[in-house]
Amino acid sequence: MASPILTRFADLYDKEVQLLEYGQHLFLLAVRLAWGSQFALTGWGKLGNIEGVTTFFTSLGIPMPGINAYVASTTELVGGLLLIIGLGGRVTTLPLIFTMLVAYSTSDLDAIKAFTFTEPDPLFESAPFLFLFSSLIILFFGPGKISVDALIGNWWKKQK
Repeated sequence: MASPILTRFADLYDKEVQLLEYGQHLFLLAVRLAWGSQFALTGWGKLGNIEGVTTFFTSLGIPMPGINAYVASTTELVGGLLLIIGLGGRVTTLPLIFTMLVAYSTSDLDAIKAFTFTEPDPLFESAPFLFLFSSLIILFFGPGKISVDALIGNWWKKQK
């Protein structure tokens, strides 16, 4: 027989977990809204200055800089908009993650080289970090229950 104190602790812990699980969907919504909008704005800005982006990509040695400028910009714009509404959440993050990894490996290579576990700041302070991190959150946890994906999933379950 469990002690009353242990039983009370277990009950409180269960209530905390329930509350946090509810908050998880609000957190995922906040991540999607904040970083989806940042992706979309960044992509839109790049498309509005595609010549400048192409020149920058050329200076980084990115192959086919003109095409890649359009691909990266469109990926950020469309991917950001899809994140905002939560449509194709996990699939949408894959090209965004790839784009951020390319950004790290080209324009922020020094941050990667400077990274150590005792001095992680250069990597974490780099521009792509929060974009990459937010994409990874949605990749691994999904877009949450407050999303178009959830609406489609609920509709699909009712069709079975």
